[in-house]
Amino acid sequence: MDISDLRIALFSGNYNYTRDGANQALNRLVGSLLGRGAKVRVYSPKVANPDFPPTGDLVGVPNVPMPVKGRGEYRMPTHLGAAVKRDLAEFAPDIVHLSSPDPAAHGALKWAQERGIPVLASVHTRFETYPRYYNMAFLEPIIIRMLRRFYTRCDALVAPSQSMIDELLAMGMHTRIGLWSRGVDRTIFSAARRDPEWRRSLGLADEDVAIVFLGRLVMEKGLDVFAETITRLRAAGAPHKVLVIGDGPARGWFEANLPGGIFAGFKTGEALGQALASGDVFFNPSVTETFGNVTLEAMASGLPVVAAGATGSASLVADVVTGRLVAPTGSMKGDAAAFAEALAPYCTDPALRAAHGAAGETRACEYSWEAINAVVGDTYVQLVEERRAAKAA
Repeated sequence: MDISDLRIALFSGNYNYTRDGANQALNRLVGSLLGRGAKVRVYSPKVANPDFPPTGDLVGVPNVPMPVKGRGEYRMPTHLGAAVKRDLAEFAPDIVHLSSPDPAAHGALKWAQERGIPVLASVHTRFETYPRYYNMAFLEPIIIRMLRRFYTRCDALVAPSQSMIDELLAMGMHTRIGLWSRGVDRTIFSAARRDPEWRRSLGLADEDVAIVFLGRLVMEKGLDVFAETITRLRAAGAPHKVLVIGDGPARGWFEANLPGGIFAGFKTGEALGQALASGDVFFNPSVTETFGNVTLEAMASGLPVVAAGATGSASLVADVVTGRLVAPTGSMKGDAAAFAEALAPYCTDPALRAAHGAAGETRACEYSWEAINAVVGDTYVQLVEERRAAKAA
């Protein structure tokens, strides 16, 4: 069987209405599958003005605004609905791919199992860690049990890093978990994109050391730990400035708790590559990442990386080679004092920044989108062949 023989139904909680790392990966996957001759139909919430056009055919699913304070820009798929079920039956998929454990995905899983269709789930986000940032850490064991019930009913999982695979195995989410890594667009992310004039336009002098935050401004990205770390770094007298690239509902909080920070706003494409390469050190305190696209993009841009030694970054950053990894604390969040200690040498040692940045850029060259996405296509083929062989037997 070849990938071109397959019909694939992909379910996503957010395929294109709000841009994030997960749906960028999904759109690249669909583009790769279509390029190899597969038939793909995507099922996801649709909005009037999405952040970007979808790759492939997109069918809307019933949804409501996410019932979480400060996350109203996200939609919750509520169920399949009769129209979606009719469309699924007409499309007649050979395999169903679920990328978010939401109510519609539960419905799609049941629909596929009733028809003997194999199901692959991809893990993009550590949902169980989110309550830590909203003073509801007591919910984490409950969410883990809910996720386990969902994932163990699938035929197989794929996750974007070996560290995430290890976590999923330890939590009993599945016994069959493959690696679907992430790539980086080297036409956008490169040290050659550094722009001194752009830096100066923001008030960054040539000799300033800019510590960069890149990502959506929501609390689960570790904004509190980032701000506390910068406060400690300033108290220690380490010379630096802060450059924030991104936007989101917690921007007001971040600005208030990061006095003197330079907020460049949301960037995409070449403008993002320019902004990122124009920084000097990348700091990612998040422990919610399953891969850490922004970490890889920073490495490709020639920046040394200081990150939480958690899933995602732990599989990307080589400690004391391309940056520093800092273990999460007993509170399961980053240790601001340890982060400040790890960042301080980069603020005063340009040779260290250059050496670790160059090593990171070299490592980033290993991540090719086409080869990475081919792994998912091969997994589809394997699961469909296994299911057909079992039926024949």
